[in-house]
Amino acid sequence: MANMIATRDAYGEALKELGNINKDVVVLDADLSGSTKTSVFKKSFPERFFNVGIAEQNLIGTAAGLATTGKIPFASTFAMFATGRAFEIIRNSVCYPKLNVKIAATHAGLTVGEDGATHQALEDLSIMRTLPNMIVLNPADAVEAKQCIFKAAEHNGPVYIRLGRSKVPVIFDENYKFEIGKGVELKEGNDVTIIATGVMVEKALLAHEELLKEGIKARVINMASIKPIDEEIIIKAAKETKGIVTVEEHSIIGGLGSAVSEVVVENYPTHVVRIGTEDTFGQSGDGDELLEKYGLNIKNIVAKAKEILSK
Repeated sequence: MANMIATRDAYGEALKELGNINKDVVVLDADLSGSTKTSVFKKSFPERFFNVGIAEQNLIGTAAGLATTGKIPFASTFAMFATGRAFEIIRNSVCYPKLNVKIAATHAGLTVGEDGATHQALEDLSIMRTLPNMIVLNPADAVEAKQCIFKAAEHNGPVYIRLGRSKVPVIFDENYKFEIGKGVELKEGNDVTIIATGVMVEKALLAHEELLKEGIKARVINMASIKPIDEEIIIKAAKETKGIVTVEEHSIIGGLGSAVSEVVVENYPTHVVRIGTEDTFGQSGDGDELLEKYGLNIKNIVAKAKEILSK
């Protein structure tokens, strides 16, 4: 069985490594450092860690202030509060002046599970994607999450990184290379394309195996960079396969599915089917069971891929 590590755990370790490499890295949290794993950084660099309390707008405002002094602030809380409660501060105090603030938000999506609908951010990618100057990243596993954090630190400007609560299989090895603005083809195939992001990448790979049993060769693309998105790899897929299935642990409105559809409709129209939550809130329950309930599963990916091929 694959090694299971939560992307939030990888974030904590990446911060600690970054802290050793770059003294300008500072970390802020809204009283959730045990959950967001910023406590790992706090333990090593207490003088560079700031707990602003349960005050998410202050979290982002303080991070913006630190960025003006040349620091590289990583601000963390749950995705629901980071993108929801602090939106106006992110827009006007971070993105508008293009300050070097990194918002690493954990506990995104349905896999937050028992915390329920109020805490399951299914709109965060959409909200962050609309903001000028904002980079939006959604890693698939611990290896990619770590690389996203390092790339975010190198990038001069606002970055939003979406991280999860639950342990997920490690897909990539240490040879894997993540680049902002680039998608990665994980499996070849010219029948249909599956473009997935975050925790759904592993399910897309398993769907590829199921389709292969029936002689269907599905191309699988991991799209961790939601903005900027890799237009080249999408257009190539549109030209070389019979259609695209997008898969995300997020609303089908405004996230990966929307971003891919925008590229396709403007460059090379083809059939796109979006898998995600369909204009609905989540609910309290086990994370894996919720993914099943909302159709974020291998069976549905296989069904949608076949639906495209049948048309």
